[in-house]
Amino acid sequence: MSHVQSDGGGEGRDSGALSPSAVLPGLDEEQLGLLRRVGREWGRVSAPEAWHRALPVDSDLGRFPSPAEIQPVGWGRLVSVSPLGGRPPAPGEAAGELPPGRLGRFGYHVRRVVLGAALKSTAIAQERMRKLVALPVLSADALSSVAYGPEAMLAVLVLGGAAGLACSVPIAATIAFLMLAVGVSYRQTIRAYPYGGGSYIVASDNLGRVPGLIAAAGLMTDYILTVAVSIASGVAAITSAVPSLATDAVPIGVGVIALLLAGNLRGIRQAGALFAAPTYAFIIAVFALVTVGLVDAAGRGFHPTAAPHLNATESVGVLLVTRAFASGATAMTGIEAISNAVPAFKPVEWRNARTTLTWMIGLLIALFAGTIAMVRLDGVVPGTQETVLSQLAHHSFGSGPLYALTQAATAAVLLLAANTAYNDFPRVLFLLARDRHAPQLFLRLGDRLAFSNGIILLTIAATLVYVAFNGTTASLIPLYAVGVFLAFTLSQAGMVVHWWRLRDRHWRKSLFFNATGALLSAVVFLTAGLTKFTEGAWVAVLAVGLFLVVTMRIRHHYETVGKALRLHPHAIELPTPTLPARPGPDAAPSAATTPQSPTALPDARTEGEDEETPQEIRHLSVVPIAAMDLAGMRALAYAASLHQPVLALHVSPEEDEAERFRQYWTLWGDHLPLEVVVSPYRAIVAPLVHYIEALHAKRPDLTVTVIVPEIVTMRRRYRLLHSRIAPRLRHALRPLPKIVITTVPFHV
Repeated sequence: MSHVQSDGGGEGRDSGALSPSAVLPGLDEEQLGLLRRVGREWGRVSAPEAWHRALPVDSDLGRFPSPAEIQPVGWGRLVSVSPLGGRPPAPGEAAGELPPGRLGRFGYHVRRVVLGAALKSTAIAQERMRKLVALPVLSADALSSVAYGPEAMLAVLVLGGAAGLACSVPIAATIAFLMLAVGVSYRQTIRAYPYGGGSYIVASDNLGRVPGLIAAAGLMTDYILTVAVSIASGVAAITSAVPSLATDAVPIGVGVIALLLAGNLRGIRQAGALFAAPTYAFIIAVFALVTVGLVDAAGRGFHPTAAPHLNATESVGVLLVTRAFASGATAMTGIEAISNAVPAFKPVEWRNARTTLTWMIGLLIALFAGTIAMVRLDGVVPGTQETVLSQLAHHSFGSGPLYALTQAATAAVLLLAANTAYNDFPRVLFLLARDRHAPQLFLRLGDRLAFSNGIILLTIAATLVYVAFNGTTASLIPLYAVGVFLAFTLSQAGMVVHWWRLRDRHWRKSLFFNATGALLSAVVFLTAGLTKFTEGAWVAVLAVGLFLVVTMRIRHHYETVGKALRLHPHAIELPTPTLPARPGPDAAPSAATTPQSPTALPDARTEGEDEETPQEIRHLSVVPIAAMDLAGMRALAYAASLHQPVLALHVSPEEDEAERFRQYWTLWGDHLPLEVVVSPYRAIVAPLVHYIEALHAKRPDLTVTVIVPEIVTMRRRYRLLHSRIAPRLRHALRPLPKIVITTVPFHV
C-alpha cells in the first residue's frame, strides 16, 4: 500500500500532536474534486450494479476486540486477541503479527514478555505524564549535567593554574544567568506553542524551512550525544568508586544503552516510573553534599581550603576564559526538552509544562551554583582518576555509606539521563517525517505507543558514537555544545520573530526575554564552534551539514512521488477502457446472487490446489488500499479488469480516519464493495493477514488474489522511504493454499 502524503506538507503547523492517522493524511479540495470526476468516469464504463460487485462470500467478518474485551494471559503480559471471522486463535496469538515457525514464535513471545501487551491507540491519553513524573523524565538530562558541566569548565581553567581557577566563580555566575535567561525564554515558547514548540517547529514557522532543518539537525546531534555523554559520565562515576572496573567501561556503557532501549520501547509511563527514583535520589544527594559542606565551611569561617599547587600551561586570557565558558555551558543541555514534549503532559498540558520547567530551572541553578561553591571552598581540582563530584562527596561524607549512596545516585541519574533524548529524539523524527523530511516509517507508533523506529535509530547512533570515542567524556564534550546551542539560538530567534509579528498582550516583555536568550545562546554557539573546532566540534558541524542535505533530498523525493500519485485532469481525460459487461444468461450465477445448496459446495478435489481446468477455479480479488491516489486507482482498475469479483480493503488506525476514508469512497462513487477494518493496535500487515485468513476459512474453495499497489522507485536508495507490504504479506500467507499475492507497480 502507498503511504505518501497527498496534502501540501507541514509548514506552518504549530502542533506536535501525535496521531496514528498522520501516516494516512487527507485529500485537499483539488484532489476531492478530481476524485469525484474519476468516479464519474468509472460510472460511465461500469454501472454500479455490475457483476464484479457480486461477492462469493460475505465480506463482513466482524471487528477486532478492544483491550477492555480481551483477557490477558501469560503472567498478565500477553493479550489473546480473537481474529476476524470467528476462527479460534492460535496459542499465544495477539494483536501483532504472529510470525511463522518455532523460532519466530519464540521471538514473538520474548518480545511480548519484555515489552508488554500492545496498547490501543486511544490509550495514549493514559500514557501522559503528571508533573512529578515528567520532572525526572524530562529534566534528568539537564539536572545530571551538574555532574560533568562544572568539571568540564574546571578542566579548561586548570590549564591557567591558580589564576585560571580564580575565574571559575564569575564564569559560573554568567552560566547561571544564561540558564535563567534561556529558561524564561522557553517559558515564553510554551505559552506561544501550547501543543509543543521545540526548536524545529519554532524555527520552521518563523524563520523558514532551512533554519528549521538546521535546528532539527542541532537537536538530533544533541540527543545522540546526550546518550553518549550521559552514559560515559555515569560509567566514570562508577569507575571512580570502583577503579577495578575502568577497563570494562565500554561494555558496561553498551549494556546500559541496551537496557534503556528495552525500557523505552515499553512506553512513556513505564519509563517515567522507572527513572523517577534515581533522579530524585541524585537531587537529594547533591543538596545533602552541599549542605554538609557549607556547614563544615561555616565552622572555619568560610575560608577556602588551599588547592594543590598547579603549574600553569596556558596564560589566562580571553581564549581560555571563552573555552571554559563554552565547556561549562554544557550544563544547560536538556533545557529545551520540556517545551518539545508538551503533548506528553497530562491536561492542562501547557500549564503543567511551564510549572515543570520552572521547577527544573530552579533546581538546575541551585545544584550548579552549590557545586561550584563547594569546589572553591574545598579546593578541589579536576583529576584523571576521580571525578570532581566524587571528590566533593569524599570531603563531605568521607568514604562511608553516604559516599557510596551519592556515587550510586550520580551514576544512576547519569546513566538514565539519556532517557530525555529517548523521549524527544523520536518526537523530532515524527515531526520531520510528518513534513516529509524523514522516512514515513518514523510516523508509526509501536505496540506500546512509543516511536519504536526512532528509539531504535537513536540507540544505534548513540552506541556507535560511544564506542568510537571509547566512552571518554572529555572526548565527547567538544562535540556537545555546538548542536544544542545552535538549536537554542534558532529557536529563540524564531520566537523574536513570532512576537514581533503577533504583538499581542505583553509582547514586548516576551520579545525581550527571547532576544536575550537568542543573543546569549549565539555567543555560546560561536564560542564553542570557534574554540573547539579542531578538538572535535567540526564533527558536529559536518553532521549538521550532512543532515541538511539528506533531509532536503528526502523531501524532494516525496514531493516528486506525491506529484506523480496525485489525481490530475490529464489522467481522467485519457480514453478509459470499457470494463467487461454483465455475464449473459448462460454464465454461472454468482454465489452472492444464488443461494448455496449442499450440491453446490465444492468437492474434495476443488478444496485443494489440484484444479485442472480454468472453469474449476473460483476467484475473488482483494485490493488493500491505503489512499485514493493514482497508485490505488490503478490497482482497483486492474482488479476490475480481470472479470472477477473485487473487494477493496482499507485498514485504518482509528475510527475517525476510517470514517474519512468511507466518505472519500462514497464521493468516488462506491463502484466496488469496500470493507474497512479498524486496527486498534496500529498494525497494517497483521489485520490484512487475519482478514484474508478469515475469508479463506469461510470459503476454502475460493482462489483469493491479493492485489497490492506498490510504489517502485527507479533508484534503489529511495526504496527504504516506502512501505514493503507485498513481501511481508507474501511471507505471512505462504502457508495458506490458494492465496495469490500480486503487485501493481507504480513507477516513479
